[in-house]
Amino acid sequence: MAAHASDERPTVMVVEDDTDVRQTLVELLVDEGYDARGAVNGRDALEMLRSDGRTGLILLDLRMPVMDGWEFRRQQRGDPDLSAIPVVVMSADGSLERKTEGMAAAAVLAKPVGLDHLLATVQRFC
Repeated sequence: MAAHASDERPTVMVVEDDTDVRQTLVELLVDEGYDARGAVNGRDALEMLRSDGRTGLILLDLRMPVMDGWEFRRQQRGDPDLSAIPVVVMSADGSLERKTEGMAAAAVLAKPVGLDHLLATVQRFC
């Protein structure tokens, strides 16, 4: 897993268009010892990933403006420099398992996600 060079904390990117949810998740992850950052949509996330290269796990919402989670994942999987980064899909979208078929997500979590379950999932991939 990629880690921040200066402190070796695992790096997690939260891709979520809801500002409150994104900020809460980033703060929670930082409090738990992760280096976390947020992206407001898939396009923003791809730009950050391509300019940085240190993310070890992505928490991905599906329904977002500009670039949704499905398109983000398609482009991420097509980029050799980014394709190995595991993605955990988090969504309140109905029929989540069916809608995420073919995405090759490391895990799929239905919102609202319990904090213990979320942290256990993040720890599993970091």
